[in-house]
Amino acid sequence: MIVEYTGRQTVVTAKLKTQAEAGLARVAKVANRCTSTHIILTEDKYRKIAEITVQCRGDQLVATCEAVEMEVALHDALQKVEQQAIKHKKRFDTVRDHPRPIPLPLEAV
Repeated sequence: MIVEYTGRQTVVTAKLKTQAEAGLARVAKVANRCTSTHIILTEDKYRKIAEITVQCRGDQLVATCEAVEMEVALHDALQKVEQQAIKHKKRFDTVRDHPRPIPLPLEAV
């Protein structure tokens, strides 16, 4: 998976990168065929914002979280993306496991 990091008004440290890669590894286990990820870390006055966009199999998983510390914001955003991936996978499993019934032909009266 290709991972892009963008730091707006902040520096993306090695600690944040390892935390993001660990979280994305968990997402990759759940979601199939994830091709790319873009992580945007933004720092305003007293708030830190983490935005994660994951491209998976024609679908896009997006999460944005805000906190006082960047590690907390990144952790929360990774949790949200993981929950979206789980929900997405369950939806496709349900469709695959429960196909539509074949309609019976109508008998002539």
